[in-house]
Amino acid sequence: MLATANAPVPLYDLTRAELLGLFGRWGFAPVHGERLWNYLYLQLAGAFSADALPELPAKVRTRLAAEATLGVLPTALETDSSDGFTRKYLLALADRARIETVLMRFTGRVTACLSTQVGCAMGCVFCATGQMGYTRHLTAGEIVAQAVHVARALRQGGGGRGDEIYPPLAAPKATRAGLLTSAATPRLRNIVLMGMGEPLHNYDAVMHAIDILRDPNGLALGAERITLSTVGVVPGILRLAREKRPLHLAVSLHAATQEERAALVPVAKKWPLDELMAACRTYSETTGRRIFYEWTLIDGKNDSPDHARAVGRLLRGLPAQVNLIPLNPTTGYEGAPTHSAAARQFQHILAQEFSLPSTVRQRRGIDIAAGCGQLAVVEPRRA
Repeated sequence: MLATANAPVPLYDLTRAELLGLFGRWGFAPVHGERLWNYLYLQLAGAFSADALPELPAKVRTRLAAEATLGVLPTALETDSSDGFTRKYLLALADRARIETVLMRFTGRVTACLSTQVGCAMGCVFCATGQMGYTRHLTAGEIVAQAVHVARALRQGGGGRGDEIYPPLAAPKATRAGLLTSAATPRLRNIVLMGMGEPLHNYDAVMHAIDILRDPNGLALGAERITLSTVGVVPGILRLAREKRPLHLAVSLHAATQEERAALVPVAKKWPLDELMAACRTYSETTGRRIFYEWTLIDGKNDSPDHARAVGRLLRGLPAQVNLIPLNPTTGYEGAPTHSAAARQFQHILAQEFSLPSTVRQRRGIDIAAGCGQLAVVEPRRA
């Protein structure tokens, strides 16, 4: 996304090719564009200023200062979970809107949960983001900047305790790519587009951001380490199938009948369950990829053996895995999470009667409202 007549160029909106093209139009050598790209993604600088780029010619720095903006998202608030493995960032956008981004540590890996919208228009009744309503889409650069924020926090030794997994940071050293690194420094390798918003409602910006994040000369995130979660936006699923984008797709199911699903996921009235499942079959047949079907387990509502068998029948013959997510508490929904025994029974039925693999989501950051369905920021809605 390039600048309008009077607006600066948001640098995190640009792919590497777009950045080099911009420098070409400005009459600057490609090597200067490559140096700037390294500054943005490899050195992970905390602020943009001429002083931070002494290796660039003065005329380049002057042009950047006048006509470009870095787009780093200031942190309004950082909150750590009690176990030290999750940190939630409240990030400020240029228009004073705010979003939440989460850094989660698991054994041997670090994951960033990124937001794609300010709020959400899908209205899932148990989701705090859905309860806050929709304000606007995020730009590609605002999505990218969240990943850069988490990567920078890891570089600086932030993001939670995790001392038993990651030893204290050693003195960094420079590599030939200019990346300051250390064997003890965890690197961001996994992202889930499961934060605030519906990614397929903001399709173009999300895919543009993924292209930037996958650049091998940047953060270099592998497609197999990117998961996109949708509540069931059928046109987006079909477009993903046509484009055969190599990422993991997760579909929030939560119910196996149209009536029950529409009560939990209002968008099911627009894209009924039979249309959603047809789109999922098309996706799997076209791409050859399995889908992760997400099921929020709500005590007494959708966690019975009959519900498990309904899921098995619905997904019969599809390349699928079921992700079971005990409900996380939100102030706008009175349901309770399932009991562990019910979750285990649900899993047993899927495995024994339908040969369906499933996992129970490892909960992270529930005490700081950083879990699945808990992200929310109170902002005035756009008219």
